Amino acid sequence: MPADSEGTVVRLVEVTSDTVRAVCALQVAPDQRGFVAPNAVSIAEAYFEPAAWFRAIRAGDAFVGFAMLYDPTRAVAPRDPDECFLWRFMIDATHQRRGHGTAALAQLVDHVATLPGVRTFTTSYVPAPGNASPLYRRHGFVDTGEVDDHGEHFMRRPMAAPAR
Repeated sequence: MPADSEGTVVRLVEVTSDTVRAVCALQVAPDQRGFVAPNAVSIAEAYFEPAAWFRAIRAGDAFVGFAMLYDPTRAVAPRDPDECFLWRFMIDATHQRRGHGTAALAQLVDHVATLPGVRTFTTSYVPAPGNASPLYRRHGFVDTGEVDDHGEHFMRRPMAAPAR
């Protein structure tokens, strides 16, 4: 299991009825709130999107963040069957800069590598100070030059081709 900068084991865990309130209480710093939706909104959206795969991020016994993917292998009719999208990724403001995001993103990359047929891992970011693009770059994501209608910039990471 990957560990943070203090040696604490970081894990991706299911959100349950016992843990959902703690996960929903996590928040990014005030100047980062325009970068990612609140976890309660993400979880609600996930229940209406069959392709959503979401997990809480734990460091030791503490909940420190949240991640959600658009997993094309779960979709009824995937929009792009070989692309997984990092839809949401956040680390609580009080837990940032401890390596939790690095450890969690490494696990997400490993998870995506197990998805059959997925050859690309994509995400987006708001181009403003404090965004997660430097973290994404350290994990092999590169800017594509694409920008959506809301001004979010896209990054893409190739995944290893499956063995033949």
